Amino acid sequence: MKDLQAVLRQRLEEQNIRLTRRRKAVLAALIQESDKHLSAEDVYLKVKEAEGDIGLATVYRTLELFNMAGIIHAADFGDGCKRFEVVADNAPHYHHHLVCLGCGRIIEFSQDLLEDLEQQVGEKTGFKIVNHSLRFYGYCRECQEKNPAAPASGRRHTTVR
Repeated sequence: MKDLQAVLRQRLEEQNIRLTRRRKAVLAALIQESDKHLSAEDVYLKVKEAEGDIGLATVYRTLELFNMAGIIHAADFGDGCKRFEVVADNAPHYHHHLVCLGCGRIIEFSQDLLEDLEQQVGEKTGFKIVNHSLRFYGYCRECQEKNPAAPASGRRHTTVR
């Protein structure tokens, strides 16, 4: 984790972003939970527990700054709550997500199966694709075991042309 902290601090310094005491505390909370997707409220509670003196608005502003700086990524997994995760490197693609509709658990996977599709879409449309996002919605193993009658598919069909 020390290495990750050093890398993220360096990336902020390269963009002339000053690390105040509160920003350091927010960064530390994100790094401590770098394997999770934290909401602003989650980060606020972690920092408040560790430091005591921080406002929720400060956390929101800091997360927005870190997101714009590219050291975290913001995502909404369909529940209206923006969650943040650490971006450890400048890789062109983020990992992808499996979102459990039962318990809300978010599982990451890193296989990039869309590179060929990206290239084909780019060639066909003339659109220069620089990134993509992929999420699968369903039920995790635990939720399937708890409720074997979980719907096989909860999707509505929408045609986009």
